[in-house]
Amino acid sequence: MRTKQEIQTAFAPAETFSASKTFFLVGIGGAGMSGLARMLKNRGLDVRGSDSNPSPITAELETLGIPVRIGHFGDGIREGDQLVLSDAIPLDESPEVAAARKLECPLFRRSQLLGWLLRDKKVIAVTGTHGKTTTTGMIGAGLRAAGMDPTIVVGAEVPEFGGAVVEGRGEWAVVEACEAYDSFHDLTPTIVVLTNLEPDHLDYHGTFENLKESVKRFVEKVPDEGALLYCGDDSGAADLAKQVTARGEEYRRDQLVQLASYDPDLLMFSVQQRGIHNESNAAGALVACEVVGAEMAKCVMPVLRFGGAERRQQILQESPLEFIGDTVRGVDVIDDYAHHPTEVRATLEAVRFHWFQWLPGRKRLIVVFQPHLYSRTAEHLEAFAEALSLADLVVLTDIYPAREKPMPGMSAARIAELVTKPVRYIPSRHLLPREVAKMTRPGDVVVGMGAGNISEFAPALVEELKRIGGYGGRPIEEWGRPLKVAVIYGGDSAEREVSLHSGRAVAEALGKKGYEYDLFDVSDLLLSKGDLAAFKGPNRPDLAFLCVHGTNAEDGAFQGLFEMLHIPYTGSGLQSSAIAMDKQLTKQVLEARGIKVPMGRLFSSVEELDVSLPRPLPSRQAGTRKHFPLREKQGRGELQVPLVVKPNAQGSTVGLSFVRSAEELATAVEKALAYGSGALIEELIEGVEVSVPVLGDRALPPVEIVPDSGQYDFAAKYTPGATNEICPARLPAAMLDELKRIALEAHRALGCRGATRTDMIVRNDDVFVLEVNTLPGMTPTSLLPRAAGVDGISFEDLCDWIVRNAMECHAKET
Repeated sequence: MRTKQEIQTAFAPAETFSASKTFFLVGIGGAGMSGLARMLKNRGLDVRGSDSNPSPITAELETLGIPVRIGHFGDGIREGDQLVLSDAIPLDESPEVAAARKLECPLFRRSQLLGWLLRDKKVIAVTGTHGKTTTTGMIGAGLRAAGMDPTIVVGAEVPEFGGAVVEGRGEWAVVEACEAYDSFHDLTPTIVVLTNLEPDHLDYHGTFENLKESVKRFVEKVPDEGALLYCGDDSGAADLAKQVTARGEEYRRDQLVQLASYDPDLLMFSVQQRGIHNESNAAGALVACEVVGAEMAKCVMPVLRFGGAERRQQILQESPLEFIGDTVRGVDVIDDYAHHPTEVRATLEAVRFHWFQWLPGRKRLIVVFQPHLYSRTAEHLEAFAEALSLADLVVLTDIYPAREKPMPGMSAARIAELVTKPVRYIPSRHLLPREVAKMTRPGDVVVGMGAGNISEFAPALVEELKRIGGYGGRPIEEWGRPLKVAVIYGGDSAEREVSLHSGRAVAEALGKKGYEYDLFDVSDLLLSKGDLAAFKGPNRPDLAFLCVHGTNAEDGAFQGLFEMLHIPYTGSGLQSSAIAMDKQLTKQVLEARGIKVPMGRLFSSVEELDVSLPRPLPSRQAGTRKHFPLREKQGRGELQVPLVVKPNAQGSTVGLSFVRSAEELATAVEKALAYGSGALIEELIEGVEVSVPVLGDRALPPVEIVPDSGQYDFAAKYTPGATNEICPARLPAAMLDELKRIALEAHRALGCRGATRTDMIVRNDDVFVLEVNTLPGMTPTSLLPRAAGVDGISFEDLCDWIVRNAMECHAKET
């Protein structure tokens, strides 16, 4: 927001503009600024500028010979430049402003440059709270058709004009004159068209009385030969007209029939810009054309058929009606600039009337609204809620602040609380396209609405609807394209190499099943370029297939990342993954469910071990067992050699040691702590080692693990041929069923989903669970594919099941 103090002190007088000096436009890629840049270039003046990002507009300016610097750094400012900036640019934050001040270059407002460029024209200034852009465009279209060749300056891109500015050779200029920040006072009007007037921009004007006084002073600039044209249907405009001279000429919506010589019953179809408010705009435009002497027969149709400016009921997608019946194939998408309660109501009423009353088959009106400014939201909370409630479903996102700082207690959620229709509050606008797409049904009309960066929503929704086959809720098979899967592998844990093998194997299998896939080492992306662009926008993957293992991967880290990216992923959720990776915590959860686990204790340092254990450390001697004071809280007994020592938060037997003598214990703990902050010392339970995979709600055949070396460590697990893996395990049928039951119970106790693998030891008739793996390995020697194969599930079908299960789970959770 531009302050009155800044306007009075920071900017040079407009009369000090010099045609012999260079003009530098900050934000030159905007609709308004780019138009002024073209006007300067057309007059043979030297103009340059800067913008934050490249765009088709900046590229076009370059082709016209107007240099554009991408990025706001201030290094493009030269001595003698005249710096021009819009009121959206904060003076104390702009590098260009800082550079200009250092070089003593004068600063000017955009409105000052516009007024200076139009100083030799007769200006028709269109002002008012609503309808300025459309009315300006309508007048311009009428005068062009009448051959008057006007200059036209609109506040938005107009497709039929080829931009926001039309440079004409005629004597008249039609200009959108904005009352915000008093910028219209930089214009010298011959005719003022006052569309309406009600409280707005009070962040600057303070009170409605101050706003009216500002508009009154502007209207009083009209010369004796000029005119004030005001809408008599609007009380604000009519009241102000009474306060000025008798030069005011009233127009009303019902005049449109006489002006256009149209049948009233056909009028609604004649004004292309729908709504009663646009009929008033058209009436005002025709009156303006008549006052300046245009040939009315040539003006009428161009005014009535004016196609509108960007984001003024702009139709981005319209679904055809079926030939049989009145069903609609897809979803209509409209983009609109409305950001005041009156505008919101007018647009929704117009859309409701046109799309639902006169175009059968439309089902629901969905409005997706971004409030603009904290101050405006606070001023009109109830009015916004009332207007938005004209829709069938309301979706709100966070307030666009512009230059305002957050206002305590003010949020779009406040509007949501007052809306009387079904409402969703989605704070992040980036999520709007995908979330709204999921809500849509055939026949819905979706209106994206607001004056901030909500402008990105409607085009993105169109792309999102194309992505999912037309509307939300369609089965994957009906999307009309293969599912796009990101295979996530690599990572930065000690199990990176294992993950690389898993990822490649899964990618090959998915390709055979007809999926579109890409391999991503996300850890490498984050630590190198930090570029996650592949996971955003309409081309993002439909699913992340997690082939990562160990810390910063299956412990909830990657799950949390994809939760934030709002991309479904395979395996268990964040909480279950984190619990399962913490072996000690897993044991506590399982033991609470009556599942037996090995006795053990967690250490965080070797020094802690020294305090806990006496020296010298005893070991087996003369056929007796010496005990260590490593009591568990449950009081089940004391730990004794032989022991197992392993990292508390690792998998794949990384960092694992078998301790056969007390002297080996400290070294084993040191080794485990090298892979994390906790070392778990457990009793070594000797028996038959088995692993039982689970797919959703069923357990696969248990796998018996028989390492040649006698101990199942990293080398035994991943060296081909080093371990004999027998499936199903050589155990009685009753025991095999019990192992399956326990695996399912452990899977459910931790709240897991998808595929898991539970490692156990069978000693006589007792079964002890060692750990639950939420992302089992998918290498050729992995246990899950081995058990699935025995159960008649090929590796390709296993990967396909994991993908489909993840998509189904995600759909249920959302």
